Amino acid sequence: MTEHTASAASEASTAANAPVDSPSRKKIALLFLRDVVVIVAAALVISFLIKTFLIRSFYIPSESMQSTLLVNDRIIVNQLVPDVVPLERGDVVVFRDPGSWLTIPSSPPLAPLEAAGDWVFSLIGLSASDSDQHLIKRVIGMPGDRIVCCNDLGQLSVNGVPLDEKYVKLPADTTAVSGQDFITVVPEGTLWVMGDNRYDSSDSRFNGVVPIADVVGRAFVISWPLDRWQWIDSYPLVFNGVERAQ
Repeated sequence: MTEHTASAASEASTAANAPVDSPSRKKIALLFLRDVVVIVAAALVISFLIKTFLIRSFYIPSESMQSTLLVNDRIIVNQLVPDVVPLERGDVVVFRDPGSWLTIPSSPPLAPLEAAGDWVFSLIGLSASDSDQHLIKRVIGMPGDRIVCCNDLGQLSVNGVPLDEKYVKLPADTTAVSGQDFITVVPEGTLWVMGDNRYDSSDSRFNGVVPIADVVGRAFVISWPLDRWQWIDSYPLVFNGVERAQ
C-alpha cells in the first residue's frame, strides 16, 4: 500500500466516524418546534370555533338562581339554543342585558399580563371574563303564554295550569312562589324569565320580558368546582300539561 492510499483510507475512516453535523440537529429541533406551534395554533383555532358557535363557559356572580346555581359556579352553555335547538319552558338560559337589568359593578381592569392570560384562556373556554355582562334565569313563559301568580296555594300558573315548581327557593314559612301578584301575556319574540331564588331575584317581574334575540344559549352543566359537577335540570315534568298558547 502506498503512502497516498493509506492517507486516503485514514481520511475516509475519520469521516465515517465523525458525529452528525450540528446543522442537522438544528433542523430537527426547528421541525419539532414548528410542529408544536402548528398543533397549539390548531387547538386554539378549534377551541375558538367551538366557543364561538357551539359552547362557552360562564360563571355565576349572584344568588338569584340558588339553590340550582351557587355564586362562583362555572357553567357550560349550549349556544345552539335557540337558533338550532328550540327553547323550552324550564330551560335555564344565559342572555345579554336587554337594558338596565344589571346592577353588579363591572370588574376592575386587569393588569396587561393578566389580561393577556385571560384572553388566551377565554379562547379555550377556561375563562369567562364577560360573565358580569350577562344574566341567567329560568324560562317560565314562552311567546303568547298567559302567566298568573299567585293562586290560593301560592302557585304560579301558565295558560291555566298551576305549576309545582320544585326548583324554587323560598324563605322559611313562605308558600307563595312570588312576593308580587301579577298577570301577564308574553309578547311574541320574547320570554318571561325568573330566578329560582324568587325572593332575591331581579327578573321579568321587575324588568319585563327578554327578547329571544338576546339569548346566548342554554346552560346544561355545572363544570366547576368539581364537587358541584352536575347536569342542570329543565324540569320538563313541572310544565307537563301546559299547552302552547293559542
